[in-house]
Amino acid sequence: MPFFQILIYSLVSVSLTVWLKTADGAAALAGAVGVLIAKAVYLSIDKDVNMGVFVGIIIGVLAGTLYNHYHDIKLPEFLGFFGGKRFVPIITSIAAIAVGVLAGYFWHFAQAGIDAFSNAIIGLDEIGTFIYGTLNRLLIPLGLHHILNSVFWFQLGEYTHIKDGVEVVANGDLHRFFAGDKTAGVYMSGFYVVMMFGLPSMAYAMYLNTPKSSRKRVGAILAGVAFTSFLTGITEPLEFLFLFVAPLLFVLHAILTGLALAAAQMLDIHAGFGFSAGFIDYVINYKLATNPLLILPLGVFFAFLYFVLSYYTIKLFKLKIFEEDKETYIANKSDEALAFIEALGGKGNIIQTDACITRLRMTVVDSSTLTDETFLALGAKGVIRPDKKSIQIILGTKAENVAEQIKEALKN
Repeated sequence: MPFFQILIYSLVSVSLTVWLKTADGAAALAGAVGVLIAKAVYLSIDKDVNMGVFVGIIIGVLAGTLYNHYHDIKLPEFLGFFGGKRFVPIITSIAAIAVGVLAGYFWHFAQAGIDAFSNAIIGLDEIGTFIYGTLNRLLIPLGLHHILNSVFWFQLGEYTHIKDGVEVVANGDLHRFFAGDKTAGVYMSGFYVVMMFGLPSMAYAMYLNTPKSSRKRVGAILAGVAFTSFLTGITEPLEFLFLFVAPLLFVLHAILTGLALAAAQMLDIHAGFGFSAGFIDYVINYKLATNPLLILPLGVFFAFLYFVLSYYTIKLFKLKIFEEDKETYIANKSDEALAFIEALGGKGNIIQTDACITRLRMTVVDSSTLTDETFLALGAKGVIRPDKKSIQIILGTKAENVAEQIKEALKN
């Protein structure tokens, strides 16, 4: 496993764990240093240990967690230089030594379990691929799909090939595909069907189920995230639009993803991607793939399947993904912002205001004093508390507007 690949997973894990307030990179540096130390330790104990991307994931999560706890630590004056963010790489290095020792003596047990799971999935053929595809989507809310992908894309199987005159072994569905293994791509091909065809069709079904008064606003949002999914294969902006407000629809999406991967395997389609399963990767990797043209008719079939099932699921269960626009909504914006400021403990408790497409992301002095019921009364669909100083309020597509209004109200 190339060190660069391991480092990337470490940094991804850091970003999933830590909510950075500055761009100084203390957590990222701690993760990179931790990976180097952990590898050196476990290889000195047992040179046959190969954790692959798992060392990056474990150290990344550790670095992010330790950053959250120690980035503002105050040490005695004579050790003051090592306080604050400078302490994070130090404590992460110590933790990495412990990880390396444990891995050196015990990782072979974990690897045996991973291998057993992988072989069980492979042995189930299309059923196993269906299970993988479904779990891949279901784990997205927790970010654990990266761990699942690390097994299938970067660990599973071996393919020996000659590179620059040297015999090299490629591991994982992704690396084997780009090394020229024509049997690889099983655990990637079906994602083209979902990301280029299925999810955009689901977005259209949501649009048609939106009240007419809101369609102009909602259409602009859905068109953007659907095109992003089609072109680049980045699906989270679209998935997080309905994940929390319509979890039933997300479960349907997960099952259809599993079916798409299984169907691609049945049709002997082997297509990989370097970034994600969007149109750009489809064109770039077309010549490397096996039966890539079959992705198009299969995609059309799943587009129809996604649309029909999504449309009638929303209708039958009366799922409200987007609210109807009301004049009073605009008129009471400032009052809503003030209500959120009060619910967040007042101006004195608010450190930073931010938002993604569906969530209000707040950095506060203390989140433990805030009650979920207050936010639910203000229309929130749920509340997430990453740590004592962070709180995320799931509001749906109005999250960014509320964040801007809160910023404006705080200025005044």
